[in-house]
Amino acid sequence: MSAPVRAGETEATPEEDATELKFPKEFEVTGCDALMISEVFLLLDHRRKQSEQKEEIEDMSEVFVKTLNYARRLSKFKSRETIRAVRGIFSGKYNLHKFEVAQLANLCPETAEEAKALIPSLENKMEDEELDELLKDLHAKKTFQ
Repeated sequence: MSAPVRAGETEATPEEDATELKFPKEFEVTGCDALMISEVFLLLDHRRKQSEQKEEIEDMSEVFVKTLNYARRLSKFKSRETIRAVRGIFSGKYNLHKFEVAQLANLCPETAEEAKALIPSLENKMEDEELDELLKDLHAKKTFQ
């Protein structure tokens, strides 16, 4: 028996499932990354500063301000340089999906076991030792920023 079809879906539409890295085609655009919360904060903060300079600070919506505060609280990495260094950790030798990269940076799990519990798609991608090494590098960037 197949799963029920949701409103607006056809039976040919594949179901989205982040645990299996199944995303809508718009998410898979080349040259487009999943943003870390730290990157979102930098973008929103830049927009806030632009509004202050133009004296448009009153025009910022309540939703914008709440989103900015949320991103500020959850941001793990504070500077552009640190974020660039974190992205650098993942480039090259690790074959991770952009969603996995963003989630590892956003969640900063302590161990490979925790990372694989939070991000199930990592289960068969990396050995625990290799993932633990990557997480140590990630935590070093967070600690020494």
